[in-house]
Amino acid sequence: MRLILGSGSPRRRELLAQIGVVADDIRPPEIDETPAKGELPRPYCARMAREKAQAVVAADEDIVLSADTTVALGRRILGKPADAHEAAGFLRAMSGRRHRVVTAVAIRRGTRLWQREVVTAVKMKRISDPELTAYLATGDWHGKAGGYGIQGPAAVLIPWIQGSFTAVVGLPLCETAGLLQAAGYPLHGAAS
Repeated sequence: MRLILGSGSPRRRELLAQIGVVADDIRPPEIDETPAKGELPRPYCARMAREKAQAVVAADEDIVLSADTTVALGRRILGKPADAHEAAGFLRAMSGRRHRVVTAVAIRRGTRLWQREVVTAVKMKRISDPELTAYLATGDWHGKAGGYGIQGPAAVLIPWIQGSFTAVVGLPLCETAGLLQAAGYPLHGAAS
């Protein structure tokens, strides 16, 4: 049995390493990540994780782990910004408000699929123009849902969360460990 990470995210690799899990292979899938018309953030995120897991080519005995993280401001999906201008728009929209971060995890082994979504409430402080300019200059917004990563320079913008910190980073470790064990992956050096 091999574990295949269906994600190119270095943050997900780092998070898995925290629980002693190292993927045998990394195969980021190429799928269309465009939300369907009227699709809400949580179902969208769950669909993305599932489609990513199903798009990875793997042997029946292999375990494929995929995930998706989406920032939701009300019913609006804030994906990865295309440029600094879009990142600034996302951050201004979240400034002084609460939003939700949805991370969905999908694990596939053969034709079986295990899946969970974790929703975390996040409050962003009111961001001044100089703070926004300074944050955008770091480039940390690149490739991050909502245009920020809580584990980097944007940490100074987040005074409060309710839920899973690791889910906001990109992979809820408690839930992921449970799914891996359900799929038969041996955590902590012992087979389940």
